[in-house]
Amino acid sequence: MGRAGCCCRGAERLVSASLVRRFRPLLLLIIAVFCGAQLGQCQVATPHCHIQKCNTDFVSLTSHLSPVVDGIHTEFCKALRSYSACTQKTAKSCRGDLIFHAAMLGISDLMIQRNCSRDGPTSSTRPEVQHEPCNYHSRTQHAHTHSHTHAHGHVHTRPVYLFCGLFGDPHLRTFKDSFQTCKVQGAWPLIDNDYLSVQVTNVPVVPGSSATATNKITIIFKPYEGCTDQRVYQAVTDNLPAAFDDGTVSSGEPIHMSVGTKGATGKVRALWISERSPGNHVELHAGYIGVTVIVRQLGRYLTMAVRIPEELAQAYDSTQDLQLCLNGCPGGERIDKAGHLPLPLSPPPLGLQLRHPIYSSQTQAPPYGAAQVFSVDGAKQRCREQLEVQDIYFHSCVFDLLTTGDANFTVAAYSAQKDMESLHPHQDKWRIYPRSSAHSTLHSDSQHIKQLAVLLLCVLSVAM
Repeated sequence: MGRAGCCCRGAERLVSASLVRRFRPLLLLIIAVFCGAQLGQCQVATPHCHIQKCNTDFVSLTSHLSPVVDGIHTEFCKALRSYSACTQKTAKSCRGDLIFHAAMLGISDLMIQRNCSRDGPTSSTRPEVQHEPCNYHSRTQHAHTHSHTHAHGHVHTRPVYLFCGLFGDPHLRTFKDSFQTCKVQGAWPLIDNDYLSVQVTNVPVVPGSSATATNKITIIFKPYEGCTDQRVYQAVTDNLPAAFDDGTVSSGEPIHMSVGTKGATGKVRALWISERSPGNHVELHAGYIGVTVIVRQLGRYLTMAVRIPEELAQAYDSTQDLQLCLNGCPGGERIDKAGHLPLPLSPPPLGLQLRHPIYSSQTQAPPYGAAQVFSVDGAKQRCREQLEVQDIYFHSCVFDLLTTGDANFTVAAYSAQKDMESLHPHQDKWRIYPRSSAHSTLHSDSQHIKQLAVLLLCVLSVAM
């Protein structure tokens, strides 16, 4: 009889003995946790086996740990000991349970890898959460813990966040990741709920074109009892202030929150402004409602990006239903055709003079001068200099160059993409492709993904 082999020839060569030893505990714990969450798809669990509670507690104890935090090794070992103790308590009732035995093997291997001793302090399965009423994350975690602890045990959940962005002529990315190009001349509300209002004013870019761009942004942080009074921020072309209208730069009592690219924890006000580049890039942080807003000036026009918790974005009444971030542009204001962005038929008028101070940063726009006339290939080449992936941001850049002849819109598209990547909570939704080219691209990509998925399953089977 021949031996049973992997479905993919040569997969064995991808797995070395050292690789198997290194990743076996991780694979075993993935089986334990995933199958525990999908019991019906793995096996029928023993009625009195409580391995799923052990898995849940371990995830809760370790989900917040980060390599940049001091003492992570000690805390991880404590969590492993608690996990081990929990599995031992339920060992008798879990005999023959696949999830239980996978967890036991994974714990043992991780103990060895992390040099954790069997004896020592353990983690509390109900760690204390510091409650700060003016810290949105702390407040929501505290409320959820108190409402669910009695019925379901101690569970940490993360709030769901939404993203919206506006840039260029103008291009809108809604909370639902719908990408639209709109006219919307004049003042329009992007967001209008019980906590936050964002309004933009758009003006025509070139004569004879329906395209507009943003030259004014007004942001109202509404009063929140015990945390902040109302604050208004207003930016217009050539005036991107680093303060609210009343001259203040912050409001409310200090709160704990993560700041900086490495997640370092510090104390900031409930509402504060950070000037990243004078006159060109400002960020507004409202920790009491979990909101971050990025405002930039690139060339003559402004861009905006915002992240907001879903539950707050939905806190509005019937008089506030006109919100571009929430529902998109009205049909009569759309320039794109159901996601397809038609390129303009003619270049902008020659002799259009655009004036603006000179910029020097890599992420700032070049000086204004006479408008250029771009061919389609020339526009693509210019956009490709900063936008490597030909997604909707790239195609928006091409559209803007052909519409206006203003090279500053290239930097606007690039900056809008970077702001989206820093604020959008779901990386798998970052890339949006135009409908005209999406089918062929996605079809090709799906074939590669299927092949990689089959190969990965084969490698895992060999490893196990």
